[in-house]
Amino acid sequence: MIGWILGVILLIIKLGIILVALLLVAGWLVYVERKLLGRLQLRLGPNRAGPFGLLQPIADIVKLMTKEDTVPQGADRMVFLFAPAVVAVTALLIFAVVPFGKDWMIWGRRLPLVVSDLNVGLLYVFALSSLGVYGVVLGGWASNSKYSLLGGIRAAAQMISYELSLGLSLVPVVMLAHSFSLVDIVKAQAGMPFIVMQPVAFGVFFISAVAEIKRIPFDLPEAEHELVAGYHTEYSGMRFGLFFLGEYITMISLGALLAVFFLGGWRGPLLPPLVWFCLKVSLVIFVMIWIRGTLPRLRYDQLMDLGWKVLVPVALVNIVLTGGLMLLLSP
Repeated sequence: MIGWILGVILLIIKLGIILVALLLVAGWLVYVERKLLGRLQLRLGPNRAGPFGLLQPIADIVKLMTKEDTVPQGADRMVFLFAPAVVAVTALLIFAVVPFGKDWMIWGRRLPLVVSDLNVGLLYVFALSSLGVYGVVLGGWASNSKYSLLGGIRAAAQMISYELSLGLSLVPVVMLAHSFSLVDIVKAQAGMPFIVMQPVAFGVFFISAVAEIKRIPFDLPEAEHELVAGYHTEYSGMRFGLFFLGEYITMISLGALLAVFFLGGWRGPLLPPLVWFCLKVSLVIFVMIWIRGTLPRLRYDQLMDLGWKVLVPVALVNIVLTGGLMLLLSP
């Protein structure tokens, strides 16, 4: 009984630490992205709030909390109010199965650096990422605006399309690791990270992940020049902030998943495992920001052609080749 109570307490503590850490990192990630984009585009970026603009995230939070939270006339009020929470909550829940490092030994007890090591962790991740589509679509539909509705429809089509290539790219990873558990996938990379054995799967996963979170060059659901702001056009205040928060937390979670599936997770020489994990996630996020400051937006037909005519066939061929090589090399 005492062991069960201690387990529940440790679970709550780990959940609290991860939640606070994610919210803080997501807040300052906005600042980091704006500064990096400023450097890439030969401008300063935020530099007014605090030294070097470091207090800009706090200023943004205060602004969002003090803005009026409006609901458009004719909108489906209940759906309109709860849609942003779906996006943010599903993004946060993905981290329940992400391993951050080696197990710690505290008072003779083993403390895993993962909230829950599910044996179907990969399926759990895909289930939550699929649920995130509902928040975007419902927010666009409930706003009673043609621009929001078009943005929501675009987001649904895009996320469903690239979800397929995202899932297919990870089939070879499961074949090599012989497990759906994210902890087992990291352990399977003890000798060599999967990016070396599966560079094609890595490329397909990374492109699909960028499209999944609707970032440039795949930000058609927002497309300021034609849809104003897409599915969140009618949102203001903290509900707009929840959409924003969900996007950046999803960005962090996909960086973490890329590190777990292809970069060896927390494995690395000299430095502590948790530091290696954070460095790998930071590298992935930096590349995403770099792409945003470099590439132009795709046309919608180009976006769909890339997903269905390029990434899906490449992922399927990669699965067949991986299976064939495993059969040939098996003893």
